[in-house]
Amino acid sequence: MRLKAMAKINLGLDVLGKREDGYHEVRMIMQTIRMYDILDIRKTKKPGIVLTTNLPFIPADRRNLVYKAAEMLMEEFGVEEGLSIKLRKFIPVAAGMAGGSADAAAVLYGMNELFGLKLSIGELMKRGVRLGADIPYCLMGGTVLAEGIGEKLTRLKACPDCYFVVAKPPFPVSTKLVYDKLVIDGSTVHPDIDGIMHAIADGDVGGIASRLLNVLETVTAKEYPDIEGIKDKMRECGALNALMSGSGPTVFGIFDDKDKACECNRILRQDSRVKTAYVAESCSGGFDCEH
Repeated sequence: MRLKAMAKINLGLDVLGKREDGYHEVRMIMQTIRMYDILDIRKTKKPGIVLTTNLPFIPADRRNLVYKAAEMLMEEFGVEEGLSIKLRKFIPVAAGMAGGSADAAAVLYGMNELFGLKLSIGELMKRGVRLGADIPYCLMGGTVLAEGIGEKLTRLKACPDCYFVVAKPPFPVSTKLVYDKLVIDGSTVHPDIDGIMHAIADGDVGGIASRLLNVLETVTAKEYPDIEGIKDKMRECGALNALMSGSGPTVFGIFDDKDKACECNRILRQDSRVKTAYVAESCSGGFDCEH
């Protein structure tokens, strides 16, 4: 089975506070975009999991969420056959786009199909959250309100047609480090999550763009000033607005004109602050599947 695991961006990301269990309470609008990793998974007669990747710095053992997801289902259901997973990564790593979570979600879905485990998406989501807070969303995909630690999901009307220019600076960011440094107090400016939802319901791209806000920028953009610089460049190129996704450092601009988006992408690819840049559209699911 071949699966395309889609990346996500955050149209709004609010952190309400820290919980006693160490997790942060969040409220955010998640959106799947058509930028994806490819996973080829197949049963093997030899027991165990063999994971290979196209990037040498990505672990191919229990340190990888993909491996952990496969191992979890194998142990729970007593799967005696083996599994071969070939992972080709194109979603930037440690970039605030949930690439690892998307890959793990795709493996949970694929194993469920391959081994006939007969689990519903909801049942897969309950298992996925044990490994990572973004995995339930990656199983659902589309335009979604995420609350709690990110596991309480409400599907929204599909994002109106628009184009995203996604730019990744040449450095990774640790999500844990960003949350550890985050301070939420009376001076924190919170995004208008309800307003974004209303704009989505009205099909108002401008209304969505005008409300883009991510409280984690208060940490990451302070550490890495290039993030604000890339956002400014996107606006100069015609973006309705721009925002950092997740804990960063990836930045996206939202466009209502494809030609402007493509021209902005061309300019950013020549910018020394940007390692990779892409144009992507929104999509309604977490992955595509080919048997």
